[in-house]
Amino acid sequence: MQAIPKADLIEIFSSIQGEGLLVGYRQIFLRFPECNLNCHYCDTDFTSTATCKVEKKPGTANMADWRNPVTLKKVTELLSGWKEQLPGAHHSISITGGEPLLHENLLATWLPGLKALLPIHLETNGSLPDQLESLIGYLDWVAMDIKLHSQTGERTDWETHRRFLEIANKKHCYVKLVVGENTPDLELQLSADLVRGVAKDISLILQPVTFDDKVGVSTSRLLHMQGVISEIHKNVRVVPQTHRFMGVL
Repeated sequence: MQAIPKADLIEIFSSIQGEGLLVGYRQIFLRFPECNLNCHYCDTDFTSTATCKVEKKPGTANMADWRNPVTLKKVTELLSGWKEQLPGAHHSISITGGEPLLHENLLATWLPGLKALLPIHLETNGSLPDQLESLIGYLDWVAMDIKLHSQTGERTDWETHRRFLEIANKKHCYVKLVVGENTPDLELQLSADLVRGVAKDISLILQPVTFDDKVGVSTSRLLHMQGVISEIHKNVRVVPQTHRFMGVL
């Protein structure tokens, strides 16, 4: 029998989801290293390291170091213990990064075991549709970013985002749009057209950039943006990074 591959991880912790449609739900976060983009606003260090930070007790932010790479068996034993300690507390497991879909082959072997514990929520930059297609059967939720040039400094690949969303829409999904004070109306309109073109019931979340734990976009500008999008796609909400204000992981 072929051995299940080990994974380099950055963090394993239990916390409140601070972004998107599931804001306020408690999740177990598995943070994977590496990303294929280099967004200006990114607040996450996703460099692979020799050790993985793991909460000793869920929700305490008191971390221990596990040597990388870690085994699926060790992770599932940890998460099973957390479920016993806090029955019913966790909504799902959030697979996050970096960009988790860069680890497609490993996730294909890990996700069935993780899904046996809790539903799977994928956080992704929406740039790897082929990898998503191969894993969509293991997923319950997909939180997809549309990466805007005005914020990332990189070209927005609208067609790739469209293909990605069409696949994501096979499961519960929503789109996050990280915006800044300088985000032009045209980018908002193109994003709304894309989401509306796939399905009118997909939630589009306007997420203002955060600087020093403060929203980096004025209220008047956010309300203007919401108005621009709602003319095309009415299912739009403004949700900042609430975990940043609460001081949780």
